[in-house]
Amino acid sequence: MSPQELPNPDLERAAGGSLVESANEAATANHSIWKSICLNPRVIFVAFFTSLGGFVFGYQRGVLGQSLVMARFIHNFPSVANSSSATGWLTSVLQLGGIIGSLTAGVLGEVASRKHTMFISCCWIMLGSYLYIGAQAGRPTLLYAGRFFTGLGVGLFSGVGPLYNAELSAPKMRGFIVSFYQFTTALGIMVSFWVGYCSNFIGGTDQNQSDLAWRLPSIIQGIPAVVLAVGIWFMPFSPRWLAKVGRDEEAKRTLAWIRSLPAEHELVLVEYLEIKAEVAFEQKVFAVEFPGLAEKERNAWTEQLAQYATCFRSVNNLKRVGTAWLIMFWQQWTGIDAVIYYASSVFMSFGLTSSTIALLATGVTGVVFLVSTVPAMLIIDKVGRKPLLIVGSGMMCATMVIVGIIVAKFSHNWPAHVEAGWSAVCLIWLYIAAFAATSGPVSWVVVSEIFPLSIRAKGASIGAFSNWLNNFAIAFFVPPMLEAWRWGTYFLFAGFVIAGAVWVWIFLPETKNMSLEEMDRVFASRNGERDIRLLSEAQMEVGLTAFLSQREVKPENNDRTSDPCREVCS
Repeated sequence: MSPQELPNPDLERAAGGSLVESANEAATANHSIWKSICLNPRVIFVAFFTSLGGFVFGYQRGVLGQSLVMARFIHNFPSVANSSSATGWLTSVLQLGGIIGSLTAGVLGEVASRKHTMFISCCWIMLGSYLYIGAQAGRPTLLYAGRFFTGLGVGLFSGVGPLYNAELSAPKMRGFIVSFYQFTTALGIMVSFWVGYCSNFIGGTDQNQSDLAWRLPSIIQGIPAVVLAVGIWFMPFSPRWLAKVGRDEEAKRTLAWIRSLPAEHELVLVEYLEIKAEVAFEQKVFAVEFPGLAEKERNAWTEQLAQYATCFRSVNNLKRVGTAWLIMFWQQWTGIDAVIYYASSVFMSFGLTSSTIALLATGVTGVVFLVSTVPAMLIIDKVGRKPLLIVGSGMMCATMVIVGIIVAKFSHNWPAHVEAGWSAVCLIWLYIAAFAATSGPVSWVVVSEIFPLSIRAKGASIGAFSNWLNNFAIAFFVPPMLEAWRWGTYFLFAGFVIAGAVWVWIFLPETKNMSLEEMDRVFASRNGERDIRLLSEAQMEVGLTAFLSQREVKPENNDRTSDPCREVCS
């Protein structure tokens, strides 16, 4: 999954941000996260509703693998089911659409608004879901078209959904709201596995099986998109986007509505001025980086593309981009999506000759993935990034090596070694748990926090692009690899896990609780200092500093080290 352009809490604590910090904390000092949830029912409703997109994002990752082992699907589309290259293309064409969607999400979300971009993504998902079920026996063209358009919609939504949730959330509960989006992604994966298991019984599990068996999972995939596409018109625009396009009064009214406070309430005005300062800050950075363009008439498309160019204009920025790209490379080449996409096929390759049993084992995989995601959300800011990545790598490497040995030794006669086959299945479950609790969430966390304020949004989107691109490679190459290499595939992934762990140990800095200044020292940069100065100027220009000073707000806690982006996991 990809968190692009999440609001930056460093904006609230850098260069005068202590005033904003103390103002927010003064109003919520005695509020637990659960009390904040109770006090913000409208935010909770909107965020949970929007998280239907996260559910679809997870659901589509697991839905195809179940169809590939169903008797009717194999009968209708033998050219796909019996060809590893065709299977790879059918799976990876979704990632191809996701790459395009994720690349356009940041720009389209700024130009057309987050709200309208989410509606567009829902339309793509609906189109893809129902094109897929229109495929007729012997003519798989619509299968490929449906997967591509679904990927386009999912990739687009992954870039704006978490952003929209974060921008509507109060600072104290932003981490919870953004994390919930990721939790629904894991929930979608699990549900897709169990839907596949149950639909496999429609009409029987043999050649008499109904076409509805493989079509029903895709029909269900489109339902949340339909609900969200209708409901989104009753949801507010992001107040941050409204402020960026000059609709200031509407931005204040929206903040007042979602906070259930009067428009002139002090906390509403503070949050509004904070947003305006953020917008002014981005404009100042753009003027410094591209003085020639800043003097011309504003063009949203040009500004967004220029911000991407900033990521490559200095050596220290290139180091950060390289770090984001590589950590996503190593994450994907652990082989996680090879297991998620082809779980049923992988389990059948372990001697589970019945597709029903393989689908049941796949359903358990979804449960393990969901449950194992929760501990990471609770300990990541206590344990740190590097320890989790290294421990997780050790567990994943060990399980992959042992699975490879089992396959090499017993695959010639699985019926005589049923226990060995089930041992391999259990090891895959352990591997899934290790990934979900470590590399899955931690990789996204690191990407979200290593960039300076001025390029954080675009830098994170480049990391997301790396994730989609390597995901595409995994989806395309794994079926032929499993067919040709068999046990060698597991050793290959184990090798990548080891290489990734070495890279983490030597090159990746520990970023837990690091401030902008500390992150600058790690990457030998001074961009953070410049950003703090420009932010201070922006806060003064919009009147935020004066507004808070007049109320004699005194800093009580300037050590705000948590970042809602760090809550994000895959």
